[in-house]
Amino acid sequence: MTRETKIVATLGPASSDADTLERLIRAGVNVVRLNFSHGKAQDHIDRATLVREVARKVGRPVALMADLQGPKIRVGKFAENKVMLEAGAPFILDAARTEPGDITIVGLDYKQLPRDVQAGDTLLLNDGLIELTVTRVMGDQVHTRVKLGGELSNNKGINKLGGGLTAPALTSKDMDDIKTAMSFQCDYLAVSFPKSATDMEMARQLAYVAGEPYNHRPALIAKIERTEAIDNLEGILRASDGIMVARGDLAVEIGNAAVPAMQKRMIRMAREMDKVAITATQMMESMIVNPVPTRAEVSDVANAVLDGTDAVMLSAETAAGKYPVETVEQMAAIALAAEQAQDHDLDPGFTRRHYNRIDQSIAMGAIFTAHNLGCKAIVALTESGSTALWMSRHNVHLPIIALTTKAQALGRMTLYRNVQPLLVEFQDDKEKALAAAERLLVSRGILKAGDAYAITCGEPMGHPGGTNMLKVVRLA
Repeated sequence: MTRETKIVATLGPASSDADTLERLIRAGVNVVRLNFSHGKAQDHIDRATLVREVARKVGRPVALMADLQGPKIRVGKFAENKVMLEAGAPFILDAARTEPGDITIVGLDYKQLPRDVQAGDTLLLNDGLIELTVTRVMGDQVHTRVKLGGELSNNKGINKLGGGLTAPALTSKDMDDIKTAMSFQCDYLAVSFPKSATDMEMARQLAYVAGEPYNHRPALIAKIERTEAIDNLEGILRASDGIMVARGDLAVEIGNAAVPAMQKRMIRMAREMDKVAITATQMMESMIVNPVPTRAEVSDVANAVLDGTDAVMLSAETAAGKYPVETVEQMAAIALAAEQAQDHDLDPGFTRRHYNRIDQSIAMGAIFTAHNLGCKAIVALTESGSTALWMSRHNVHLPIIALTTKAQALGRMTLYRNVQPLLVEFQDDKEKALAAAERLLVSRGILKAGDAYAITCGEPMGHPGGTNMLKVVRLA
């Protein structure tokens, strides 16, 4: 059985050499994430070039995701790099302070904080490990009392319980980084901290303008990290090509206990709206230093797969961990085992949905037909990748082989659950294209004599959105 769920791996010091990258791809990485919170523009350009070179060597499609940093909502630096805050002690966050901080006061990267808070608000620092209660705001200073103490070091993040920070999703750095990402034609652009559809629409416009010289338009992923994003989730989904369930900052703002149910809701909504979903943050955290995951991490990955996520993501595990390749291998094995345990009937509600488009109806017809006839695969000849996307939104549990002549479509489809994209060269003649597709699938061992498969294409060929034909073939 071929694994359906895709794996996103973050590059970093532990995984940026050609040998490790090749091992990661062979272990199962489908999408490589370039984290623009770290490194310079040229670093990302060089890594993108390396990823594509290694992927060509391995012979597998690997997509590139450029992940924007977003606003820096963080404390400043300390004179001794860190302090130990005691519960009950006063502590000041000073937006005007430029000198290093101490146990009583520290500066802010986020200068607007005094305007965003008031007495009684709760601030959570360092992923919620430090909790401060605002007692008063005086000019540029936010006076607080430590409710939950602990070690606070340089540049740790700040969240406001319940949301309400006004920082814009796109900073001037992000705008420069979008230009860099378009220079190497990233397949996916991930936007940090969007709060509304408007944030995503602005990012798309900037990306399209920056990508115009390269004739490139990336797909956009909205990272759901803010309370406001939950309130505007449907609008954000409509303005995006997919979402990332970014459970770190989101958990700090809405509370850890609320995240599992919210994860299920977000993945379900994404699938219903024909968008992709990535589940991220601390999925295999212990493998940063340990060669095997905890039982809880195994369950976490498996549950995301059972929820229907398109992809599960690794961050520090592959960027800085001691066991990047082993982590991918473990994640791939967990995902496959979870998929094998799933119900192999079509998902409930499949026959109750209505489709007004011919191409979408053909895609759904292919799923229904292939399932009922016991086909070995569904094959889609697609220019835009839309046919494969629609098919992948349903639990068909048959490999969806997507053949495209467009590199941009290939990159996008690499993230779609249960889709195996292949770049091909087809002529406009339909019969020749269908025959060539069959020869390719046989040569790759996907199909053999006696197998039946369903295949869709458009006639005339070569027109995005033109899928209008479904054919069932049994190999002689």
